[in-house]
Amino acid sequence: MRYFYRAVLFTFLVLLILSFALLAQRPEAVPPSSSILGFSSQRAATEHLLETDFQAIPSPEKAKEWHRVFTAEPHPAASERNNQLADFIADAWRKQGWEEVTLRRYDVWHSRPRSITLEMTAPVHYTASVREDLYDADPDTKNPTVSGAYFGYSASGDVTAEVVYAHSANPEDYSLLRKNGISVKGKIVLVRYSNPYSYRGFKALTAEREGAAALLIYSDPAEDGYTHGKVFPDGPWGPESHIQRGAITYDYIVPGDPTTPGWASVPGAKHIAPEEAQSLPKIPALPLSWRDAKPLLENMTGPEAPKDWQGALPITYRLTGAVTAHVRVDMDTSLQPYTVVEARILGSELPDEWVLLGNHRDAWVFGGVDLSSGTASMMELTRALGELKQRGIRPRRTLVVCSWDGEEYALTGSTEWGEEFADDLKKKLVAYLNVDESVAGAATTAGAEGLSFSPSAVASLAPMLVEAGKDVRAPSGKSLYEAWRATGKRDAKAGAAPFDSALVETRIGSGSDHTVFLNHLGRPVVNLGFTGDYGVYHSMYDDHYWMEHIGDPNFEYHVTLTRIWGLVALRLSNADVLPFDFGFNGAALDNFLTELEQKNKVDRHKVNLKKLHARITDFQKAGIELRQTTSRSLASGAASRETIDRLNQQLLQVESNWLEPAGIPGRPWFQHLLYAARYTYAHLEFPGLTEAVEKGDWKLASQQAELIERALMKNIELLHAARNSWEKNNR
Repeated sequence: MRYFYRAVLFTFLVLLILSFALLAQRPEAVPPSSSILGFSSQRAATEHLLETDFQAIPSPEKAKEWHRVFTAEPHPAASERNNQLADFIADAWRKQGWEEVTLRRYDVWHSRPRSITLEMTAPVHYTASVREDLYDADPDTKNPTVSGAYFGYSASGDVTAEVVYAHSANPEDYSLLRKNGISVKGKIVLVRYSNPYSYRGFKALTAEREGAAALLIYSDPAEDGYTHGKVFPDGPWGPESHIQRGAITYDYIVPGDPTTPGWASVPGAKHIAPEEAQSLPKIPALPLSWRDAKPLLENMTGPEAPKDWQGALPITYRLTGAVTAHVRVDMDTSLQPYTVVEARILGSELPDEWVLLGNHRDAWVFGGVDLSSGTASMMELTRALGELKQRGIRPRRTLVVCSWDGEEYALTGSTEWGEEFADDLKKKLVAYLNVDESVAGAATTAGAEGLSFSPSAVASLAPMLVEAGKDVRAPSGKSLYEAWRATGKRDAKAGAAPFDSALVETRIGSGSDHTVFLNHLGRPVVNLGFTGDYGVYHSMYDDHYWMEHIGDPNFEYHVTLTRIWGLVALRLSNADVLPFDFGFNGAALDNFLTELEQKNKVDRHKVNLKKLHARITDFQKAGIELRQTTSRSLASGAASRETIDRLNQQLLQVESNWLEPAGIPGRPWFQHLLYAARYTYAHLEFPGLTEAVEKGDWKLASQQAELIERALMKNIELLHAARNSWEKNNR
C-alpha cells in the first residue's frame, strides 16, 4: 500500500508540475470577471476557459512573419502581387482549418497612372520629382516597382495655369479667397492635406465645383512632419519627400465600383458609362511632398495668407501671385478583376447567424500600417480560431472572415460583396468587426502608457466592448481596459480618466470597410485599432521597416489587437442573448440630438425636437427594462432555448429598423437614420435631420425628425413586446 500511495503522490506531483509548465506557456492572464454580458453563469465560466485557451495561441513572432509577407512588395488593387496575396490568404485559411474558402471576383472600373508630371513654368523653372527618396537604412525603399505620386480615379488632363494656395480646400477657404478678390476658376489649386481634416475626395469635389482646372494636395510638416518630432527613418513622422497617395473618389455619395452604383459588379453585371458615374471626379489631381510644393509656395508674390493658413515651412505663405505651373496626368482606366477572399467556421448550434470579421488587402505601396498591420493581426486571429476548431471547439454561431480588395479606391470589395449578399446579410449578420490598421502609431514614442486603443462601435455594442477589454492584457502589463483609461486621460490632458461610457467612440464616419454593413444594410459594426504618432500614411515609408523599428518593434500590439478582436468575436458568436445594450444606445442618441441642437442653435419654432427627445427617452427606458428583465432569468439559466432564440431575433430587428429604404436626402445609398458620414468622411449622426437643419430647410428637417420618431416608436414597441414575451415564458 505504501508503494501505491507513493505512486499516487508521484503522479500528482508530475501533473502539478505539468500544469504549471502549461500555464507558464500562456500569456500572463488578466483575472477574468465572473460574468459576461449575454451569458448565463454556466456559459460564462465555460467562455472564460475558452478565451484563456484562445489568448494563449497568437504569437508576436508569427505576427511579424505575416507582416513581412504582406509588406514584401507593393500591392495596390488589381496588381499581380495583390492577386497573388489573395491566393496566399485562401491557401493559409484552408491550412488553418477554415471551411468554404472562396475567392469571389468582381469586375471593377479601375484607375492607374501611365504618366504623371508637374513643373513650375514661372517665375522660375522647377521640375517636381513626384517621387520619394531612397534610404540605405530601409532596403525596401529601393524596390523598383514602387510607384510615383498619383491619385486613384483622378481625371486625366494637361493643364498650364496660375497656381492659387487654398489652404485645406474646404468651402470656407474658397469664400475667403473670394473676399480677397481671388477666383480659382481655370487655375491650379494647391492645398494642404489636413488643416482642418477633410477627405481628399471632398477637396477634389469642392475644387471641381469652384471651377478649378487642376488640384495639387501636399503634406505640410505642420500636420505630419518635423514639427512633431523625428522623421523617417529615425522617427515616425514624414520626411521631406513623403507622398500621401490615395483615391479621390466621391464615395461619400455612393461607394463601391463607380459604374455599378447600388448593385454588385459580378462578372456579366451591367455597368453604366463612366461619365454617368456620380462618384468619379472630373478634375485632374496629384499628391505632392512638401519638398515639391515648397518652390511653388515660396515664389508666390501676392497677398499674405491669414495666420491660420501659415504652415510649418520656413516661408511666408501667400494666396497667389506670379507662379504658373504645368500639370499632366494621364490615367489608364479599364475594368479589372478585384478578389474578395471569404472563409467560414460553421456554427455548431446557430449556423444561420453570422459574425463577420474583415480587413482589406490592397495597399498604395507596402502598407506597413495601412493595411498590413491589420492583416497580420487577422491572420493570427484566423490561426487561433482555426486551431480551436481543430481541437473540436466550434462557435455557436458561424464565423465568417473576409479579405477585402480595393478598399483604398472606393471601399470597393466590401461594398460589392455586401451588395451581392444583401438579403442574407440583412437577415443573418449579427455584427461586422472591422480592422483596417491594427497599429497606426509608434510604440517607441508612446511613453509609459503606450499606444491609445481607439475603437469605435454602434452605441448598442459599446458596453460589451468595454467589458471585453477587462479580460485582455495590454503590452504595458495592465489590462487593456486599464491601459485604455490611462491613455484616454493622457490624450485628453484631463484631470481624471474618462468614464466607461466615453471610452468607445460611438460617432462613426466612413473611410473603411464597415460602411456598407452599417450605412446600407443596417447591421451593427465595430472598428478596432491602436493609434499614436504616425506621419507616413500612404507613402512608401509606411512599410515593414517603419513597423519593425518604430511602430511596434516587438509586435505586441498586433497580438493584443488579435486578442481583443477574437474575444469580441467569440462573445458575439457564443452568447446566449446577443449583448446589445439599447439603454446605453438611447443615452447616446439623446447626446447626439442635444449636440445637434446646441451646435446649430435650433429654434424650436422652426423645428420642434421635443417630441423626438421624448421618444428617445422612451426607447432608452425600454432598453434598460428589457436588459434588467432578461439578465435576471438568464443568470439563473432558467430561460429556454426557444425563448432566447425569439429574443435574439427581436434584438437583431431593432438594428434593422433604423434603415430608411428611401435613404437620406440626396444620397439614397446611405439608408441609416442614425449614422452616415459627411462628405469629409467625418461622422454624421441623424444625417438627414442634421443636414436639413444645417441648410435651414425646416420643412425637410421636420420630415426627417418624423422618420426617426417612427423608427423609434417601432423599436419601443418591439422592445416592449420582447420584454413581455420573455416574462411570459420565464414565469
